[in-house]
Amino acid sequence: MIRSLLLTVALLASAATHAEEETLGTLLVPLQVADGVYYFKGSLEARTFENDAFNLNTGFVVTDAGVVLIDSGPSTRAAQAIERAVATVTDKPIRYVINTGSQDHRWLGNAYFADKGVAIVALARTVETQQREADRHMERIQRILMARFEGTRAVTAEAPVLGDRHGFRFGGRSFELIYGGDAHFPGDVIVWLPESRVAFSGDLVYLDRILGIHPWTSILGLQKAYAALVALEPALVVPGHGAAADMTKVQAETGDYYDFLIDGVTASLAEWEELDQAVERLSDAPQFGHLLHFDEWHRANVNRVYLQLEAR
Repeated sequence: MIRSLLLTVALLASAATHAEEETLGTLLVPLQVADGVYYFKGSLEARTFENDAFNLNTGFVVTDAGVVLIDSGPSTRAAQAIERAVATVTDKPIRYVINTGSQDHRWLGNAYFADKGVAIVALARTVETQQREADRHMERIQRILMARFEGTRAVTAEAPVLGDRHGFRFGGRSFELIYGGDAHFPGDVIVWLPESRVAFSGDLVYLDRILGIHPWTSILGLQKAYAALVALEPALVVPGHGAAADMTKVQAETGDYYDFLIDGVTASLAEWEELDQAVERLSDAPQFGHLLHFDEWHRANVNRVYLQLEAR
C-alpha cells in the first residue's frame, strides 16, 4: 500500500514537472528569420504563471565561434529552457548575452548565463535602470512565478558600455547596440545585425498587440528611438512582442500609433481640451482596434501621453 502510494506521488510529480516544461516548450520554438538568426516568440498575453512570465520575444545568432543571445528571459528557469532550445539548432555554446532593456523579463535570466562564464553585454544607461528597478522587478516576477522563480538573481553586465552606440564583431558577424532615446524603459536599445539587416527592437516595437505607455515611459523618447530604427532601413524587425515583420507592418502598428498619440494629444492641448475630453475624443482609433488588448489599454495610453505632454 505504502509502495503504491509512493509510486503514485512520484508519477504525479513527474507529470507536473513535464507539464511545466511543456509550458515553456510551446513558446521556445526557434523561428529562423535570416541565415543563423532566430527568435523565440513569447505569449501575447500578460505575464502569468501559466506562461512562465515569458510574454516577450528573445533571439539568438549562431556564429562561427558560438552563439550570441539577445535577452535572457524572466528567470533562471527560463534561461535554462532557452539554452535547451538553442541546443536544438546548434551544438555551439552561448558566448554572449545582449540586454535590450531593463524590464524584468528581458534580463533576469542573466545570472544563469553569467555563472557559466557567458559575457553580458549592455549599455551603461541600460544597466543603471536595471539596477534601480531590480528589487521591484524581482518582487513582481516572484509573485507571478512563485517556486518557479527559485534561484533567480539580479545580475547585470560587469563592464557596461558608455555612450549611445556600441558595436562588436564575434564569429564573423557584426552586432550593434543602438540607443535612440529613452523608450518603454529608460536605456532601452535596438540590436542591429547589419549583415542580415535584421533589427531586434526590444520593447520599442509591438506587433499584433497594443503597446503600453507606462508612467516611466517617455512618449517623445519612443518617437525619437523609433526614428533611429527607421533610419537603419531594416529588411526585418523582430519586435519586443508579436511576430517578426517588415517595416510596412511595423509602421502601421507601432510607428503610426506613436504619431497618433502625440499628434492627437498635441492638438488637444492646443485646443485647451481637458484630460477626459481628450481621452474620449481619441478613444476612437479603428485603425488600431484589431490589436490585442486595445480595449483595455488604449484609453490609459492616451491619458498618460496627455499628462506627459501637458507637463512639458
